Amino acid sequence: MSDAPVREYTLHPYFHRRWEHVGRALALDTSSLLAYQAWRLRAIARLKELIGYDTLESCDLSPVVTERLEMDGYIRERIELQVEPELWMPVYALLPAGKASYPAAIAPHGHGSGGKYAVAGRRDIPEIAGTIEEHNYDYGVQLTQRGIAAFCPDARGFGERQELSVRNSLLNSSCRDINAMAYPLGQTITGMWAYDLHRLADYIQTRSDCQPGKLACVGLSGGGLQTLWATALDERIRCAVISGYFYGYRESLLEMCENCWCNYVPHLYETMDMGDIAALIAPRPLMIESGDEDPLNGASGLANVTSQVEITRRAYRLMGANDQLYHSVGHGAHRWYGHEALPWLVEQLSA
Repeated sequence: MSDAPVREYTLHPYFHRRWEHVGRALALDTSSLLAYQAWRLRAIARLKELIGYDTLESCDLSPVVTERLEMDGYIRERIELQVEPELWMPVYALLPAGKASYPAAIAPHGHGSGGKYAVAGRRDIPEIAGTIEEHNYDYGVQLTQRGIAAFCPDARGFGERQELSVRNSLLNSSCRDINAMAYPLGQTITGMWAYDLHRLADYIQTRSDCQPGKLACVGLSGGGLQTLWATALDERIRCAVISGYFYGYRESLLEMCENCWCNYVPHLYETMDMGDIAALIAPRPLMIESGDEDPLNGASGLANVTSQVEITRRAYRLMGANDQLYHSVGHGAHRWYGHEALPWLVEQLSA
């Protein structure tokens, strides 16, 4: 009997081989402007299909303002919006004080935020104060300090929208539970999040205090995920900052497969990489913000980020808008930096 070969029985090598065989079948096409435009139509239709976007039901927003408080330099409103029939989304609106109107930004949160609470600066809640300090998480307040109204929603599964199984901690989220229920029904949490932000954009358009045509989207981590998808699929969003969520899927999500379930969309790797999705934003102004020591960048670090930025840049170059795509790198880990993003947003929304 010959010696048995030494084998590796894990599936990582198998899935890397499959990626090589079937990955990115609908990659960005910049061979010509006409080719890009045709690709864009196919890409949007396919992405909406993958995330179950068109399964979500529209309805009257029926907005209800439940709270209005004077804060330090801004007004904080708590608003409830009906995003689907009998399904409500709580939102904080942070409105610069002393102004009749202002540009607006949708400011979605990521994990460990307590939903809208961290972005809206709820330092009066001890666990929220801690996560604000760790991640510089109160970028909604930072936006208002620069004259931009910030609309900070609870994503499905977070904050006041947690599922019952995770309510032992405000910082928990229900991404796994929601996707486990959604996948067999043809839906994804990614599609739900993008849809809810588009419903929030619908609401912002009804407000006389929000300047028409001046809407941004800004998010860290899972908020960057939401910003990526919402902006790619809705041209009403004039400019965007994606912070701490821009990298190649293969290295950061296929290899690092222990990441949260909200990152995973059926058939996505067969279809596109992240840089392809962001190319749908061109030629609108887009800033990618990265930490040079963020472990979520993947094993190769910033190289796994810049490779995707360069894919996206091909679309911007094709459209004569290379200067509208900017990559800002901060020194540090997974957090909101804002040192370049905030003045950049003011500039984009002032034009």
